[in-house]
Amino acid sequence: MGNRTLTFDVITLFPEFFRDTLNFGPIKRARDAGSLRVNLWNPRDFAENPKEVDDYPYGGGSGMILKYEPIKAILDKIEESGLKVYLSPQGTVFNEELARSLSREHRVVLLCGRYKGVDERIVEEFDMELSIGDYVLSGGEPAALVVIDAVARHLPDALGEKDSADTDSFAQGILDSPYYTRPSEIEGRKVPEVLLSGHHKAVERWRRKEALRRTLLKRPDLLEKVSLSKDDLAIIEEIKYEILSTIEKLKAKEENNELEKEAN
Repeated sequence: MGNRTLTFDVITLFPEFFRDTLNFGPIKRARDAGSLRVNLWNPRDFAENPKEVDDYPYGGGSGMILKYEPIKAILDKIEESGLKVYLSPQGTVFNEELARSLSREHRVVLLCGRYKGVDERIVEEFDMELSIGDYVLSGGEPAALVVIDAVARHLPDALGEKDSADTDSFAQGILDSPYYTRPSEIEGRKVPEVLLSGHHKAVERWRRKEALRRTLLKRPDLLEKVSLSKDDLAIIEEIKYEILSTIEKLKAKEENNELEKEAN
């Protein structure tokens, strides 16, 4: 990727929301390395009056609407053209694939909505709408931070270990395996022996199996979207057999308990 820099231009009424949070973790490392730049643009600085950035909606109704002119002035001020993204509940749901895609852009503009929304005519100036989930936020600022953080992880020098992002949940389309650290036993709960064995292939298979097990039990929908190898499919069948065996043992135990109760 060379010395390429990704620039985020964040349009927000509350730039102070970002100033501390941009100085932590992968975002800070990417900024320090020069692979990430974040510019904060406040519509108040581009309005005739700092208080005139919103107005009542035509047709009545509650809430205020961010005005077209200050935001358009910012778009005109940004020197280079880039992908313009409006953070909106109507947008495409953000995921790891989109994070990787955005990391390959040279410039991304993020518009943080506030109040009831923004004038629809400014939305028409944007290339896409993006949502981070089906719930209500007070504004687009938390969503912008989520996007920047997820994207920054894919930039050079953002992570301490280069392969860390590749092994995280969703990076390979499924959930990640469980992890353990010292001590090896806590209140009778031991670390799986295979992790202490030093057998790298056995550890690798265990992790893949547990990642598939977690995905099967917690997010089976992900398995429909990811390309699985023959080994993966065999492991999934193995997991299903183990689950069925456990269920049968539990049923047998319950039946034995009932019989004992009747006998007594």
